[in-house]
Amino acid sequence: MAELDADLDHIIPSSVLAPFWAKLVVGLVSLLCFARSYDGDFVFDDSEAIVNNKDLQADTPLGDLWHHDFWGSRLSSNTSHKSYRPLTVLTFRINYYLSGGFYPVGFHVVNILLHASISVLLVDVFSVLFGGLQYTSKGRRMHLAPRASLLAALLFAVHPVHTECVAGVVGRADLLCALFFLLSFLGYCKAFREMESFILIEGFPYNLGLNAVFDVLVIGKLSVLEVIQKVLRKDKSLENMGVLKNGGLLFRMTLLTTGGAGVLYVRWKIMGTGPPAFTEVDNPASFADSMLVRAINYNYYYSLNAWLLLCPWWLCFDWSMGCIPLIKSIGDWRVIALAALWLCLIGLICQALCSEDSRKRRILTLGLGFLVIPFLPASNLFFRVGFVVAERVLYLPSAGYCMLLTFGFGALSKHSKKKKLIAAIVLGILFTNMLRCVIRSDEWRSEDQLFRSALSVCPLNAKVHYNIGKNLADKGNQTAAIIYYREAVRLNPKYVHAMNNLGNILKERNELQEAEELLSLAVQIQPDFAAAWMNLGIVQNSLKRFEAAEQSYRTAIKHRRKYPDCYYNLGRLYADLNRHADALNAWRNATVLKPEHSLAWNNMIILLDNTGNLAQAEAVGREALELIPNDHALMFSLANVLGKSQKYKESEALFLKAIKANPNTASYHGNLAVLYHRWGHLHSAKKHYEISLQLDPSAAGTRENYSLLRRKLEQMQKKDV
Repeated sequence: MAELDADLDHIIPSSVLAPFWAKLVVGLVSLLCFARSYDGDFVFDDSEAIVNNKDLQADTPLGDLWHHDFWGSRLSSNTSHKSYRPLTVLTFRINYYLSGGFYPVGFHVVNILLHASISVLLVDVFSVLFGGLQYTSKGRRMHLAPRASLLAALLFAVHPVHTECVAGVVGRADLLCALFFLLSFLGYCKAFREMESFILIEGFPYNLGLNAVFDVLVIGKLSVLEVIQKVLRKDKSLENMGVLKNGGLLFRMTLLTTGGAGVLYVRWKIMGTGPPAFTEVDNPASFADSMLVRAINYNYYYSLNAWLLLCPWWLCFDWSMGCIPLIKSIGDWRVIALAALWLCLIGLICQALCSEDSRKRRILTLGLGFLVIPFLPASNLFFRVGFVVAERVLYLPSAGYCMLLTFGFGALSKHSKKKKLIAAIVLGILFTNMLRCVIRSDEWRSEDQLFRSALSVCPLNAKVHYNIGKNLADKGNQTAAIIYYREAVRLNPKYVHAMNNLGNILKERNELQEAEELLSLAVQIQPDFAAAWMNLGIVQNSLKRFEAAEQSYRTAIKHRRKYPDCYYNLGRLYADLNRHADALNAWRNATVLKPEHSLAWNNMIILLDNTGNLAQAEAVGREALELIPNDHALMFSLANVLGKSQKYKESEALFLKAIKANPNTASYHGNLAVLYHRWGHLHSAKKHYEISLQLDPSAAGTRENYSLLRRKLEQMQKKDV
């Protein structure tokens, strides 16, 4: 390994070769790359995995984390994503507790520190991979490749493809996986030296394949080339090779294999109902009828992943929904990409197996192992995955790429006289990648920047247009949102979520006919889409098609039994039809399913008030305020009921409390004025009538009552005179 380090001496100065200084440099550089994301928002998948995940909140028992998936759904559910990451969710929960709520800074800081820690750990890992396991007489491991390990760790620390894992909070799952992977590898090395078998047992679940490759090549010193040659010559001495008779090696391989099988079995049992169900838009190649088409596209996806490692300037938060059109024939020019990938891989594999240089064979084999083995679960070879390309799955494989790249720079430097040029290229790559990390981290700070950055990379991705439209709609810019939703539907005519959201906006703009057409098409494409059925019911109700609306609501509840918003809208329909008992029953169902459903409580109070059931309205209002004590709308409704029941003092207190919470609502002042008017507190009534009219001059009822009050005050004044 001294030879490889000597080839890199013009790139890495000797002043940073001490392990402490090397790790310090790597740690600081990794922090600089992604520090820009520390104050970013929760973006993209963070909303579902963190903000809307009840497993993070204190009222969810800790034990539930071990029975739920990453998104908070029960693993036994047919709709579960089956992504089992309880330790990651536990760290989110600790973040939530320490931050006192959903404040993203703490979450982002942990991710940045995790990446820095992993980058620092890789200095030791690369030292072992490049230099092998050799110890001093005092039992300390020797760092035989300080330049190579430092350069590879720096290349890893500044790789822009890591931005999704570091700047996106949900990427912590991949960061923790990498952390345990590396700790397991280093633990395996330590266990072999100290013969501590318990470390093997604790460590092997994370990187069985790599540990096995390392054990055979480095610890067992097996020469693959020698084995191949003896097999081809049918040499009988093959049976007498020491490594094959090494009982310790065979025991460790047996332990790893048994452990791996055990882990897979336990994982399968935890999943409960089998693998998750993905749709064609998630991974279109896996749904292709032709095995040839599937194979071609899978290999094309591999080539795209390789390109992202090689040239990480072309990054996108999502690669599904038509971003990468299917290759349907070998005449497609993109086949060149997968041919180039396999030419490179075959060349590397041949060198790794057949090179006469044992050092070269070992480094290339370990580098390829680090590149390929962690990527296998995302390869579609063993099971269908729910994505086309995902930058997060390249976090750990990129370590193998950085190792191979470092070896390549060393080999290039060895055979080139232009060493300064090579050094400039390496430094240029490091600086360019650092700059790209900073830029990409900034894009991940907000959803608006993140989604818009994808337009230039994946303009054919319907989800990109959908997310931009949703973001605009959330900000109240419906006109612009409609444009992006329409484009999403144009790109993917079966995109039911885009149809649903577009239909909602059109409904709010009173474009009811087109809204009904879109929502009807959405439920036709996906008959179990409960939200679209409910929204269709709302549109049909607005069109006075009451029977159709009721049927749509009932269908929504059939597909989602616990649907409080749908019960609420069903209650509104019944109220419009004067089916008061049915309306109250529907709203009660909504509050049972969602006790904090303020609108349902409020409608019950108002309906009971309007039908003269003041005692029942008062009871419902008090029950609602016990559950939602700070809801000013409920205070206002109950205050009206109490006023009609001549409980003036209590009514006044609730009106004033509602006004304190929301002082600029004209009706609050107007109804308080009516209360004072009835109560005989005429000057207080006059004051609040005037405030109400200042806030809403067009309120005819308030103006009429105010006129009556003024006339009464004038009459009283004349009488006094």
